[in-house]
Amino acid sequence: MSRLALRGDLLDLDADPGLDDASGPGARFRPDHWLLIEDGRIVAVQPQAPGEDWPREDHRGRLILPGFIDTHVHSGQIDVIGAYGTALLDWLEKHTFPAERRMADADHAQRISALFLDALLATGTTSASVFPTVHATSVNALFEQAQARGMRLIAGKVLMDRHAPDFLRDDVVQAELDSRALIERWHGNGRLAYAVTPRFAPTSSDAQLAMAGRLLASTPGLYMQTHVAENQDEVRWVAELFPQARSYLDVYAQHGLLTERAIFAHGIWLDDADRAALRASGAQLSHCPSSNLFLGSGLFDWAAAQAAGIPVSLGCDVGGGTSLSMLRTMADAYKVQAMAGRRLTAWKTLYAATLGAARALRLDHEIGSLAVGTLADVAVWDWAVGPVAARRHEVARDVHDRLFAWMTLGDERNLVATFVAGQRRYGSTALRTP
Repeated sequence: MSRLALRGDLLDLDADPGLDDASGPGARFRPDHWLLIEDGRIVAVQPQAPGEDWPREDHRGRLILPGFIDTHVHSGQIDVIGAYGTALLDWLEKHTFPAERRMADADHAQRISALFLDALLATGTTSASVFPTVHATSVNALFEQAQARGMRLIAGKVLMDRHAPDFLRDDVVQAELDSRALIERWHGNGRLAYAVTPRFAPTSSDAQLAMAGRLLASTPGLYMQTHVAENQDEVRWVAELFPQARSYLDVYAQHGLLTERAIFAHGIWLDDADRAALRASGAQLSHCPSSNLFLGSGLFDWAAAQAAGIPVSLGCDVGGGTSLSMLRTMADAYKVQAMAGRRLTAWKTLYAATLGAARALRLDHEIGSLAVGTLADVAVWDWAVGPVAARRHEVARDVHDRLFAWMTLGDERNLVATFVAGQRRYGSTALRTP
């Protein structure tokens, strides 16, 4: 039996707090409490110290949160993060595709996958839905490295049989064979799950999208992840390629890919009919504000999604995004809504990066909160680093003010430790104890 007791300011959510209510309905703030972890699961939250038979770490004055959940990120794009920007379609040709080509090499795929996952953990992210590349080697490497770290990971071979360089195109028959073999090996293996992953509609033929729909229907519990309505030029291109579809989203619906386990990245240029279809299906939108700002894709209408009843989670979307940090992604989400004339609370961004994402993924029994019985995917943070942030924290009016300052002023330096199923995966073991 393994045990660990963490002391600190515990914060999570047990309900959707809404977009703009700073009073924090659904927020649970338990300052100076103990989080008790046994055999990888949270077994108690209490104000008093546990018995002497519990190993302890004293993080008084620090923030303890559920690990972040990133619902849209590309492991094969680490090499192009921060590359000089262009619009989406040019970005793919100039930066993304050449970087992804290198993932065909098994040693490179292992090295990049390890770097990628360790970098996630170093930002407090413990679970993710990830695009590897078209190569089965990249999927195997990513799952192997995630399993070694005990992480909850959703991923799958990228499907693309047209409008891509020869070195990245697959074909329908071989792609299906590769995908079925990967599903057999990895789906449901520990904390791993497979996602059918057409890159986006333009790079898959009707035949490949139909095959993706068959795959999705063939195995219970599979996810589907792709991009939708990210950029206006992309939307116009999809209309030319699929004239029979009512909209970009409808392309996926016609091929059986609009389901409750579907994750659609971006969703900036949707209409009311699209939002109604998303709501009816139970699918989620992964909002990627850092990428949208960097590539100039547009401003996501979170209020319209909320009004339509669509679950919205957050994705860093590296390499279009400029950081793997969900903390920075949360701050950028606020800026995107501010540009659109709306104000987003820190409660809502935290919800989207934790419990909201877990619920949308049908995984809230396992991740996303500090509820008793969930796996102890937990991050310990300093509320403030540096004299300016410390002063801001000192004069904060209330918990939301403190959280908002942490979100906007903090970065990876604030992270003290990351635990996955109760095992330290980031941070020094030489931490203070009571």
